[in-house]
Amino acid sequence: MLAMDFRGPRRVRAVQKPMPEIKHPEDAIVRVKRTCICGSDLHLYNGNVPDTRVGMTFGHEFIGEIVEVGAEVTEVKVGDVVMVPFNIACGRCIFCKQGMFGNCHESNSEATAVGAIYGYSHTAGGYDGGQAEYVRVPYANFGPTIIPAGMDLDDAVMLTDVTPTGYQAAEMAGIQPGDTVVVFGAGPVGIMAARCCWLFGAGRVIILDNLDYRLEFAKNFAKCEAYNFETDMEDPVMFLKKQTDWIGPDACIDAVGAEAEGNALQTITGRKTLLQAGSATAVHWAINSVRKGGVVSIVGVYGPTDNLVPIGNAMNKGLTIRGNQASVKRHLPRLIDHVMNGILKPSLLITHRIPLEDVAEGYHMFSAKLDNMIKPVLLPPTANS
Repeated sequence: MLAMDFRGPRRVRAVQKPMPEIKHPEDAIVRVKRTCICGSDLHLYNGNVPDTRVGMTFGHEFIGEIVEVGAEVTEVKVGDVVMVPFNIACGRCIFCKQGMFGNCHESNSEATAVGAIYGYSHTAGGYDGGQAEYVRVPYANFGPTIIPAGMDLDDAVMLTDVTPTGYQAAEMAGIQPGDTVVVFGAGPVGIMAARCCWLFGAGRVIILDNLDYRLEFAKNFAKCEAYNFETDMEDPVMFLKKQTDWIGPDACIDAVGAEAEGNALQTITGRKTLLQAGSATAVHWAINSVRKGGVVSIVGVYGPTDNLVPIGNAMNKGLTIRGNQASVKRHLPRLIDHVMNGILKPSLLITHRIPLEDVAEGYHMFSAKLDNMIKPVLLPPTANS
């Protein structure tokens, strides 16, 4: 089968790989119809996440048709078209029983933090991902969710990560009616987070980025205020305080993660020399700008384990800091309703459709922020068969 292959930082290609096989009675094999390149994939692509091994197939956002099931799979069958949450979760461990599907202990039992994720570093289990024609799906009685009749497949693939991650970012922000919320990062997750803040009752939503095409897209999609932190202000923290009567926003969302720009020291130590687990610029701005007693919600991905973070400021300001990988399965019922009822149209984030054969060019364009790309979808050769 054709699959993306990681050869080292900023080196990927499409190659022929062996077909995946059933390894456990609860496995399924899915023929991929849509798969995405995620901003989190770029952290792997650029070498910012430890233990990302040569030969891996990335891709944690995918949908497809089930073509084979293990002997103990009862919840889905061959022929079902499913969306597959990016979390690999068993549904029955101590953390899954609490709805913490991003922290499943069975799927990634050697880790002390994150659960397993398709197509990510071996710190997340080392499972091959969906940027391929076929993919093995463990725990098929729990993870795969049948796509409702009438749902656009482009909307469905956006429910595997981007939409629930943006939604959970807003949920974790603890938004109260009328609150002012600031989102750092106008990538797909940040844009979706800004859109979802309104669903929780925000009175004002502000998004910061340094790329005007992304800010313009965010204004149109999320109906929020959008500012360029390089050209519209000298100091983002002071700017946000001024915007909020010198009190600070009620909540801040870090939707950037390890590759944040805007601070030379953070960039050198977190992105160039890898002396810390990614540039923590967005976390700094969030902690220092949010009001006393406010909330900082973190969904931006950082490589384990250490970062230069102003924890003293967080303690002295009485902040609540929440972060996690989104527990996709927990959010899907409500988000499916929102999509089917027209409240959310996540496929509008998709700007580029790229054949899987051209995956190297897709990664280059997305990483280099070319052609006003917001969200790329990869189409395997078998997508329409």
